[in-house]
Amino acid sequence: MRKSAVLVAALLLAGCASMAPPYATPALPVAGSYGPDTSPDGEQAAATGWRDYFSEPALQGLIAQALANNRDLRTAVLRVDEARAAYGIQRAEAYPSLAAQAGANRSRTPADLSFTGKPLLGSQYQVALGLASWEIDFWGRVRSLQDAALQNYLATDAARQAVTVALVAQVASSYLALRELDERIALAQQTTTSRAESLRIFQRRVAVGSTSRLNLTQVETLFTQAQALGVQLQQARATQMHALTLLVGTPGELTSTAGPTGVALELRAGLPSDLLLLRPDILAAEHQLKASNADIGAARAAFFPRVALTSSWGTASAELDGLFAGGSQAWSFAPSISLPIFDMGRRGNNLALAETRRAIALAQYEKAVQSAFRDVSDALSARRWLTEQTAIAQSALTTQTERARLSQMRYDNGAAAYLDVLDAQRDLLAAQQQLVQTRYALLASRVGLYAALGGGALENTSLPEHGTP
Repeated sequence: MRKSAVLVAALLLAGCASMAPPYATPALPVAGSYGPDTSPDGEQAAATGWRDYFSEPALQGLIAQALANNRDLRTAVLRVDEARAAYGIQRAEAYPSLAAQAGANRSRTPADLSFTGKPLLGSQYQVALGLASWEIDFWGRVRSLQDAALQNYLATDAARQAVTVALVAQVASSYLALRELDERIALAQQTTTSRAESLRIFQRRVAVGSTSRLNLTQVETLFTQAQALGVQLQQARATQMHALTLLVGTPGELTSTAGPTGVALELRAGLPSDLLLLRPDILAAEHQLKASNADIGAARAAFFPRVALTSSWGTASAELDGLFAGGSQAWSFAPSISLPIFDMGRRGNNLALAETRRAIALAQYEKAVQSAFRDVSDALSARRWLTEQTAIAQSALTTQTERARLSQMRYDNGAAAYLDVLDAQRDLLAAQQQLVQTRYALLASRVGLYAALGGGALENTSLPEHGTP
C-alpha cells in the first residue's frame, strides 16, 4: 500500500502538464487611435456607474426597475449559474470519487457442480470504502477540460456584464426618445391651439367679407397639418412607451419629466487597446478564445494513454457477525492503462475540430474588437457633428421665428399675400421640431458613447482569471 501511495503521488506530480498551445493575446486588428474626435479629458466610462452618469431621478428609477425585472438580463444571470454548475462538474473530475459500499451475497451450489458432491450453501458479507475509476491526469487532459469550463464560465459572466451595459444604455436611449416625443407633442399642441384661433378669426373675416375663402383654406391647411403631426407623434409615443415597458420589464404608465436630462458628463475615449480590458463583450470573446485553446490541449492528450485507478479497502466475512473480527480486512488496488488502437480517425478529427473552433473563436474575437472600435468611433463622430448641428438648428429656428413674424406683419399691412405667411409658419414648425430632434440625438450620442466605452462595467467585475466560483 505504501508503494502504491508513492506511485500515485508521482503520477499526480507528473499530471500538472498541459498540452494546450501557449496563449497570447491577438494583435489589435484596428488603428491605434480613434481619430480627431477623441477627447483627452473627461471621466472613464467603465469606472463611472450609471447612477453617476444618469443623474435624473426618473431615469434612475427606470434603470433600477429594468435591472431587477428585465427578462434578457435575468436569462443572462441564469446562464452564468448554468456555466458555474458546469464548471463545478468538470472541476470535480480532477478529484477521486469515494463511495461507501456494503453488500451481502448468499448462494447455493448444486451437488453436481460441487467438488464434494453435496449441495453447498455459501454467504459473503462485505463493507468497504471504494475509489471509483479515477483518471490520473498524466497528460493534462482533465486539466485542459477544466480550464475550458472555467473560461466558458468567465465568458458567460462577461456576457452578463455586456447585457447589463447594453440594457442601461437601451433604457436611457428609450427614455430620451420618450422625452423627445413629449416635447415635440407639446410644440405640436401649442401650434395646433394657435392655428385653431387663427382659423376662428379667418372664419369670422370670411363671414363679414373682409378676406377671401382662399386665405381661409390656407389657414385650414396649416391647422390640419399641425393636427396630423400631433396625431402622428402620439402614435410614435405609444410605440416608444411600449418598447420602454418591455425593457423595464414591469407594466404601468411610464411618463417623462420636464427639466434637464442629466446626461452632461464628459467622457474620455482613451485608446482602442483600453477596450480590451473595459468592454465586457470583448472580454467574453477572449474567454471563449481561451476555452477553445484549452480544448485543443484536451484533444491532443487523447492521443496518449489514459491511466485510471480503482481501489477499495474494507472488511469481508462469510458470517455477518465476523465482519469486524480480526483478520477480516480486505482491500484491492487495480490501476489500468488504456490506449485506443483504432478508432476510425475519431481522435484526429476531434483535434481538427478543436483547432477549427479555435480559428472561429479568433475570428469572432477580432470581429468583437472591430465592432467595439466602430461603436466608439461612431459615438465620437456623432458627438462632434451633432454638437454643430444643434447650434445650426438653433440659429435656423431663430431665423424662421423672425421670418414668420415679419411675414405676418407684411400680410397684416397688406404688403404680402397670405401664402408667404403659410410658408413661414410651416417652416417655423419644421425648425422647432428639427431642433428638438437634433438636441436629443446629441444626448443619445452621449449615451451611445457611454455604452461603447463599457459604461459602468468595472462596477460589476467577474471572477479573476484563476478564481473559482
